[in-house]
Amino acid sequence: MNVIEIEGLKKLYRSRKGDVAAIDGLAIAVAEGGVYGFLGPNGSGKTTTIRCLLGLVRPTAGSMHLLGRPVPRGLPVSLRSVGAIVEAPALFLTSSGRENLRQFAAADGISHARVEMLLEEVGLAERASQSVRKYSLGMRQRLALAAALLKDPPLLILDEPANGLDPAGIRQVRELLIRLGREGRTVFVSSHQLAEIEQTCDSVAIINKGKCITSGRVTDVLAASANATETVVGFDRNTDLSDAVSLLKRSGFVVHSGDAFLVISGRSQETSQVNRLLGENDLWPSEIRTVKRNLEDVFLDLTGTLDKISDSEDPIS
Repeated sequence: MNVIEIEGLKKLYRSRKGDVAAIDGLAIAVAEGGVYGFLGPNGSGKTTTIRCLLGLVRPTAGSMHLLGRPVPRGLPVSLRSVGAIVEAPALFLTSSGRENLRQFAAADGISHARVEMLLEEVGLAERASQSVRKYSLGMRQRLALAAALLKDPPLLILDEPANGLDPAGIRQVRELLIRLGREGRTVFVSSHQLAEIEQTCDSVAIINKGKCITSGRVTDVLAASANATETVVGFDRNTDLSDAVSLLKRSGFVVHSGDAFLVISGRSQETSQVNRLLGENDLWPSEIRTVKRNLEDVFLDLTGTLDKISDSEDPIS
């Protein structure tokens, strides 16, 4: 079962230069269970997509289903089973963290015991009595995550949940999201922290200019990259690399030169083949090693940017 289905989604905004597409025919499907990463460079349409999915923004065209029900018609029912963080969490600044959660919990008849358990789970138990006004951005994010979990929802939709967290907080949120996914929930998480997505998510969709350019299990997305691996060839610093570059390019390799090293891109490269080719031409490398590319490399190839994405990343919304 797909808990999120988006087909042909389009959102246009009017500007002085005419209509601008924040989302342009987006199509993704998120299966039940696990952690699903939603990635894209600055202004790619991630937050607008989430707003449309939750009924906060009316799309121009396309169809969406949330937990099997059409959006927006089925939202009153679907949202009962969804916990969400979208942009800056709405909190009562003069109340304590505990009081905030208790007020949210009271609306749904949720016990104080559940509140205390979640405060512990997100690492706020020791600061729960403190006014939220004194909380850091990261602490407010943790409190918002606790609020999203109050109803024990099967689906979480989180826009930049680790925004403002220190390394310890990021690790804590990462471990929590992984655990939630393993429990059978679906966690749909938008983030710009690519290393975290790679460590946390089972599947991923990468969007650019409002369109999905690749999606699938993280391992499959990495393996399908045109340059899934790179071979690094090191030389003595006094070596003229121009002959090695010319030789390898004539043999069909894609080569980039650096400071005393070459990088050969491709799906896989036999280090023995490269070593033999160079040796036969009296070019002797000091090292040859194969490096697997990570999600950041693939993201850069597909989008051409590594812009840092804020939690309000759509420039027109």
